[in-house]
This record gives sequence, C-alpha cells and structure tokens, in this order.
Amino acid sequence: MDLELQTERLTLTPCTDETLLTYSTNGYKLGPHIGMYLEELKKDASALGWGVWLVIDKQTNNIIGDIGFKGKPDNEKSVEVGYGIISTKQNKGYATEALKCIIEWAFNSDSVNKITAECLVDNIPSVKVLQKLNMTKIKNDNHMLYWQLNK
Repeated sequence: MDLELQTERLTLTPCTDETLLTYSTNGYKLGPHIGMYLEELKKDASALGWGVWLVIDKQTNNIIGDIGFKGKPDNEKSVEVGYGIISTKQNKGYATEALKCIIEWAFNSDSVNKITAECLVDNIPSVKVLQKLNMTKIKNDNHMLYWQLNK
C-alpha cells in the first residue's frame, strides 16, 4: 500500500519522525495529537496511515496542515476523519482536496465502509468542506454536527 498520496496541489504523507524532518514546518504548529500519534506508532506499526497525515504544498514543500483518522477501522469498518489547515492557507480548497484524497484512500483499503466526522455547528468552513464531499449530517447535538459517508 503506497503511503504517499498526490493531488493536483498537495502531497499527503503519514506523519512520522522522519517525515517531520523532511518537510518545512514553517508556519505550521505541531498540535498535541501529533505527539500522541507518534507515540502510538512506536507501539503499533500497523497504525501507520490510520492516524495523522501531513498536508504538504507541492510548490513550497511546506506543511500547511494535517488530516487523518482517529485510529484504525473499528469492527463496523468505520473510521473518523479530522483535519486542519493553517489560517494563511484556508479558503483555497486545500482541505476539500486533501479530504477527498484520503477518503478515496480509505475506501480503497478494503478495511473501511464508513467514514465519520464531527465539527462545531458554527464552523462554516468545515461544514462546507464536508457538504462538498457529500457527507450526510446525521446528528446535531450540543453545538456539534456529526457527519457520515458510506462507501
């Protein structure tokens, strides 16, 4: 399974100690989820691909955000996706481009039939991204929207 994905403008690669050294983190802040995922990878190599992926701008080789799954597929062949793009690169379609690519990768893996996501009700950019990718809103609970996409 090839673990470097290409879109028109982006390279998506799983976050590892090595890939963090390969690309420029200029302007990109490593969130706490990165450290947690790198620790998990040390314990379970099969988690590669089911955690954080770096979103890299092909033109600059800069990391402009991250995207990925909150763990390996569960018994229902379901994974939850999450993403974030740095503020200077938002509203340019990068999140949609990256998410579309990673959804295709997951559905092609044969271990995923359902992808879920959640976002705050007032996170309009995220709502638009999830709508563009034909995700279905399944629940609105306590200021959170819950989304689902079936294979």
